[in-house]
Parts: sequence; structure tokens; C-alpha cells
Amino acid sequence: MNFSNLNRNTFTQQLTSQHFDLLVIGGGITGCGIALDAALRGLKVALVEKNDFASGTSSRSTKLIHGGLRYLKQFEIKLVHDVGRERAIVHRNARHIVIPEKMLLPIIHGGSLGAYSTSIGLWLYDFLAGVKGPERKQMLDRHQTLKAEPLLAFNKLKGGGLYYEYRTDDSRLVIEVAKSAFAQNAILLNYAEVKEFVCNSNKKVTGAKVLDKVTGNELSISANVVVNACGPWVDLLRKEDNSLQGKRLQLTKGVHLVFPYLKFPIQQAVYFDVEDGRMIFAIPRNNITYVGTTDTVYNRDLDKPQCDKDDARYLLNAVNKMFPSVNLQLTDIISTWAGLRPLIFEEGKSASELSRKDEIIVSQSGLISIAGGKLTGYRLMAEKIVDRVVKELGKKAQGCQTKNFRLSGGEFKNEAEFEIFYNSLVEIAEAENISVEKIDEWFFRYGKNTIQLIQKVKEYCVSIHEKEKLFEAAELLYAIENEMVYNLNDFMIRRTGKIFFDIESSAKQIDYLSGLLAQQFNLEAGLANGNADEVKKEFRSAISFI
Repeated sequence: MNFSNLNRNTFTQQLTSQHFDLLVIGGGITGCGIALDAALRGLKVALVEKNDFASGTSSRSTKLIHGGLRYLKQFEIKLVHDVGRERAIVHRNARHIVIPEKMLLPIIHGGSLGAYSTSIGLWLYDFLAGVKGPERKQMLDRHQTLKAEPLLAFNKLKGGGLYYEYRTDDSRLVIEVAKSAFAQNAILLNYAEVKEFVCNSNKKVTGAKVLDKVTGNELSISANVVVNACGPWVDLLRKEDNSLQGKRLQLTKGVHLVFPYLKFPIQQAVYFDVEDGRMIFAIPRNNITYVGTTDTVYNRDLDKPQCDKDDARYLLNAVNKMFPSVNLQLTDIISTWAGLRPLIFEEGKSASELSRKDEIIVSQSGLISIAGGKLTGYRLMAEKIVDRVVKELGKKAQGCQTKNFRLSGGEFKNEAEFEIFYNSLVEIAEAENISVEKIDEWFFRYGKNTIQLIQKVKEYCVSIHEKEKLFEAAELLYAIENEMVYNLNDFMIRRTGKIFFDIESSAKQIDYLSGLLAQQFNLEAGLANGNADEVKKEFRSAISFI
């Protein structure tokens, strides 16, 4: 059976008719990571997500698998060690969506970094992360730094350092983890919102009543252990459990701006410090360059964090001081996104000073909550949670299996196999008149599953003659049939990131794709039009400021 909302009735029947070892609430990277880990250990797992998978923080990060170089400043040595080493593991298990990215760290007059401290810091960073060979840091003089990135402010530049991080698509990583968990017999359902907990006579949580937001039906799911992995919504669920005492969350907002590459044509990714002591990324990606991030306390609507003009001006000011010749303006911004970090509150600390460490909180009812953490460390967080679940269950189970488990689309033994498969795809695509550029786009989104998109092209080329529509249709139909897409926002925002990285051309396809999706789900005309309107609303939101 495919991981598809076309099979939703079967999934809901399974959720209500079976008893589970573990119910995970939250379909972001942490929740899906927990579901995969637990399923690989042989546990019977259910997961519910109130909106779409990765619809919260997990689609709104800086889209890097990085070790957190700036956390060395805060002396969080163990955090840097743990997530630094995780980078290589996540890359190995999902080569198609976790790509090595050379990062330039400029050293400037009046900056917080000196040549000596940068050299020591990058050496320690590599040492803690276990970096070997050509990916180790390299120090550059002023001339070499300008050669690496000519747009830097030459009058304030002293030198620089080169080191490696990994670029990713955060929501793609989530969906590949979710697909992998499903393949290991976990049952995962989006648009399924927990309304209340079910408890036994001893006031222990034994499941949840869930609203199926697609059908309006109520589902009752029973489980031995319930894990709250809701990210920014963790405390809301703890409140429902009457366990919001002691530690609590402090949400901070991170904003990113997207520019046409021609407006900000940097040659490589740059990580630079600004006057207030923060660090900012500028990352080129295909035809755009994006910049982020901010770090401000957030106390507004959790479902709709948005970039405001102060956020945008802060980032624009930082970029224009480090890259003065680009002279970016508000009108140059073609898209934005804003995400929330669910950090642990610490008295007297600013948003930027709060630790990125994860923390497990267990209530008297037995509800296990996980808060804090970073995208990069999702696998380690999942391992710790499932270790705790296995202990609670008191049953024998395998140890953690995820360290060497290849995710959906990334089932390559090594780099050589990765390259051989890519080259074979290019040959197959050539016979179907599909460009190398399109294969690149798909391969670094779907990996081995790209072959299924090529099959869709072959299947529909007779009925869809316009090439661009054919390719869009193939991709949407694949996502509907294999990636639990239910509405067009799922596809445009979280399965493909088109709203962030290809907003202009994608906007032209909304009505066509909405009609195609409506046809697949037998939606009435009113619902189909509403679907298109919702996407257009999101597109407008991405280019407006509150």
C-alpha cells in the first residue's frame, strides 16, 4: 500500500482498530525521527500531525545540517560535538538531500572574530565533529578571501576561514524520514489533531482522541506510551495534560529573505558576524540567494509566524554592510519564511543566548515531551526518546538502528554508487527528452525515487503535450501517490519548496495543478477553487510584511 491520502480510510481504520506500543504526536523532524527509530526496533508505532508533515519549524529552518559553530562561543562543547558528528551520518543516509557546502567565514576589522581565534575555533570545530581530509578548515589571507568572494567589503576585510557544512531541504528530509517509517510499518497520518488525552483509572495517559480534519470524524487511538514531539506546540499539549510546571518553552523567531541570484550573485555560502554579535548566513541556491536568520522572542500566533519589516530591515542592513556593492532593498525580496525555535526558557538570557540543547520532560501521567534541539540532531533526539520508551514498555527490543539506515531515496552504499545511479538517470531521461537541469532538480529532491517521476512522464506524455505542465503533473502525481499530499500547499511549500525557491514560475502553475489535484481526490469545483485560493494566499504572504 502506498503512503498516500488516497488510502486515508484504511489508515484511520488501522489507527482505531489496533493497540500501539507508541503514539507520537507531531509530524516534524523530531516526531518522524522517533517513529522511524521505534519502528526499526520492532515497536508498533502510530503518529498523528494536526496539519501537514513538516508544516511547522521543520520547513522553516536555515535549511542546513550544521554543527553550530557559534555555540563554541557559548562553550556548548558537547552540543557541538554531538551535532557536528551527526552531519556526516545524516549525509551518508540521505545523500540526495544533504549536500556538502563550503562555507566562508570572513574576518573583518572591528568584528568579533580574529584570525587566531578563528583558526583555533575552526580547528576545534573540525576536531569535535571528526572532520577528515579535504573538508578540514583552511585559513585564507585577505587576497584569497576576496578571490573566494569578491562581493565582500574589501575595505574592512582582513582574511577568512573556509570550512564545511551541509545544505539540505528540511521538509524533504522530514518526508523521507516519514516515508521510511511507513515502510517499516509505522502508521502516520497528517491533518489529524489531538483534541484530548485518554487516561486510565490511575490517571496515566493511554492514548488520545483525535479529530480527522479531512473527514470530520473523531478517532480514538490507544497506546502504551505517548510522546509529545510538537515543537513550538509542546507546552500547549503539556497544558492539556495538566503538566505545565517546571521547565517551559521560550519561542524565538528566525526569519529568512530570498533574493534573485542576479541581485545578490555571491560565489559561495558565507557565514558572517554583525554588529550585535549574531552570525548570519548568505547562501546561493540555484537561481536565488537566501539570507538568515534573526533571533527574537516570539509570543504571537504559533501557526502563522511571518516576516515583519523590522526583521527584513535588520537582515538587509547586515547584508549591505558586509556586501556593500549589492545595495539590496525591500523591493528586491522575492520571498520570505519565518520559523519558531522551541527552546528551553532560562531566566536572564536573551533569545540568542538560549541553549539549543534538547530536553526530555516526563509528566506524572507518563506523557513524554521532547523540546529544544536542532534539525541536525534529530536522529540523536529520537534515539534518546525511544530508549526511554523501550524502558517504559519493559520489553526487549533491538538497539537503535538508524545510524546506518538509508532513508527513502537515499539507498546508496557509497558515493560511487550515488554517481553511477545519477549518470544512469541522465541517460534514461535523455531518451525521454528530459533535460539534465530537470533531472538535477528531481534527483536532489527525490534521489532514487526520481525513476518513478520519469515513469510518470512516459505515462502522461501522450495526454499532456506542454512539457512544463507534463513535468509539473508528473511531480504532483508522484507526491499524491507516495508522499501524503492532500492539498496544493503540501506540494508547493513542503514537498518541493517552490514557494521559496521558484515562486515566480510556480505561481503560474497554481490553477493547473489545483485542477489536477482536485481530479485525483474527486473534489467539487468549490473545494478545488478554495485549494487554489489557499495557495495564492500563502504566496502573497511570502512576499508581504506584517
